[in-house]
Amino acid sequence: MKKQLLLFAFSALAFTSCKDDNLEAYETGILQGDWKEVKTEIISGKDNKTVLQKTTPEGCTAKNTLFFRTDYYVSYTAYDGSADGSDCHFAAKNEGKYTYDAGSKIIDIQLKGEEDEPDHMIFRVDMLTQTELRLAQTVGNYDKDGDKIIDVTYITYKR
Repeated sequence: MKKQLLLFAFSALAFTSCKDDNLEAYETGILQGDWKEVKTEIISGKDNKTVLQKTTPEGCTAKNTLFFRTDYYVSYTAYDGSADGSDCHFAAKNEGKYTYDAGSKIIDIQLKGEEDEPDHMIFRVDMLTQTELRLAQTVGNYDKDGDKIIDVTYITYKR
């Protein structure tokens, strides 16, 4: 009986140690591919529901693409051109790496800028499906509505 109990305990330990790795692999698999920004919202920190400001990309910026691979490579491709989006052209591509912690849902995107210094952008993954990615900014938030509670910026991407 003691041997069976000991075997069960080791099996449970092994199963739980693999759980986060499997979840991370699953979620980075979903993350893989091209994402286009569809909206940015500043949400009240007081109730985490009230939208204080909403912006949507227009013209050529609507073509900007965030790209992830499962080997933790990330790139951001930007486009420039006319405000109505009729004459867009490639403007820049920044590449880098990202880290992702499935337990805390934190993604750290490190893109190299023009000076080759990594630019860290840290987000909490608020939603991740096959077609939608919603990131909550963790650094640089401020009190938009003056209620002395920091409000949160959310960026939504779609495939």
